[in-house]
Amino acid sequence: MNRILVIGCSGGGKSTLARALGAKLGLPVTHLDVLWWQPGWVPLGHEKLRPLVEKVVAEEGWVVDGNFSDTFPMRLARADTVIWIDRPRLVSFARAFGRFLKLRGQPREDVGEGCPEKFDLEFARYIWTYNREVAPRMAAMLREHGSHVEVVRLRNDAEIAEFLNQR
Repeated sequence: MNRILVIGCSGGGKSTLARALGAKLGLPVTHLDVLWWQPGWVPLGHEKLRPLVEKVVAEEGWVVDGNFSDTFPMRLARADTVIWIDRPRLVSFARAFGRFLKLRGQPREDVGEGCPEKFDLEFARYIWTYNREVAPRMAAMLREHGSHVEVVRLRNDAEIAEFLNQR
C-alpha cells in the first residue's frame, strides 16, 4: 500500500483518514479540495486541475483524498489501493453540518486557502444525493479502470479504526 486513493461522501472522514494514513505510512497527503478551491471558493477549473493531479500521482508514494470524477481514472491508473468511506447519508450530513458549526467561518487545512468553512444548499444537496448520483459513477469507474487495485470499503468509525490499527 503505497499509492492510496481515499474516496467517499463529504463529511465521511476522507481527509481525516488520509492524514492518519499519510502519517502512519510516511506518505505525502494531497487533498484535492486544496488544489481545486481558490480563495473565496472559486473553482480552479478542470483544465488547470489535471496537470496538478498528474504531477502528484507521478510520484512513487502518496495518499490522495477526494472524488473529482474527471481525474479519477488518471489517479486510479497509478493507485494500488482505494479506500472508500461509505457511510449512510445521514451520518455524512450530520458530520459535515457539525463541522460547519464548529468551524463557522474558519478555514480547514484540507480545503483551499481563503475558503472559510461553509454549509450551503448546494453542498447539502451534494451530500444528500451522493449515494444516488456520485457513488454509482465512482463504482462504474472502479469496475472499468480498477481491476488492479485493492478496494477497501469502510462503513463506520470502528471499521476505520480497525483498518488503521492493522497498518
